[in-house]
Amino acid sequence: MECLLKFDKVVKCYSGDTRALDNVSLEINQGEFVSVIGPSGSGKSTFLRSINKLIPLTEGEIYLDGETISDKKGRALRLCRRKIGIVFQNYNLVYRLSVIQNVLHGRLGYMSGLKGILGRYSEEDKHKAVEILEELGLEDFVYNRASDLSGGQKQRVGIARAIMQNPKLLLCDEPIASLDPSSAKVIMDMLYDMIKRRNIACIVNLHQVDVAKKYSTRIIGLSKGKILFDGTPDELDNATIEKIYGRGLEDLMLGGSEGAR
Repeated sequence: MECLLKFDKVVKCYSGDTRALDNVSLEINQGEFVSVIGPSGSGKSTFLRSINKLIPLTEGEIYLDGETISDKKGRALRLCRRKIGIVFQNYNLVYRLSVIQNVLHGRLGYMSGLKGILGRYSEEDKHKAVEILEELGLEDFVYNRASDLSGGQKQRVGIARAIMQNPKLLLCDEPIASLDPSSAKVIMDMLYDMIKRRNIACIVNLHQVDVAKKYSTRIIGLSKGKILFDGTPDELDNATIEKIYGRGLEDLMLGGSEGAR
């Protein structure tokens, strides 16, 4: 398998000696579905945000497609970020705009500044946006305002926008934390199907261990910035879960106290 993303001895310190990431080294291959689990404050969000240089590293290097990210600036950084789609916990949509306009925002990284400001998308992009929305069961909402959608529908629009970017890597930061269990299952099913069909690597931050075990090809367990587990769902036993969280699996199921935060 082709290595897409590599962390090489990555350290991120915020204040004093507090290490949000502590000497993290790993490789993620094209097409992998990786869930990152761990309690609040374990470094999950820092891990994701470091990948597209939303935060600078203290030490180490991150490589995407064989190129370092940490030294990229300006146009070079924008070109690198084209390869990375993001799905946010709170959707991050422009609510006054239509569903299709939000999805088309996934093409802004490929357009000149003026075309982007004026919203001059190609007919090809418009057709592609509609096709992705149909794939996600939103064909009846193409021209609805994003503000009129349910939470689950908003997250589907967020996924469509990220897929519209044609990324090699998809980052999902707690994509089901704001959803009820029924909507969360729909989103995870669709997310899994979308990335599998396109052979996109996906990294998902999750609180719900049962969800991670169901959908992932690989799970990474973080605690205090350190990797305590990196393996398949079958290899993640209850003893390891308790080591990562400091409590048992029954407290970490979908809809449990950790998942409801």
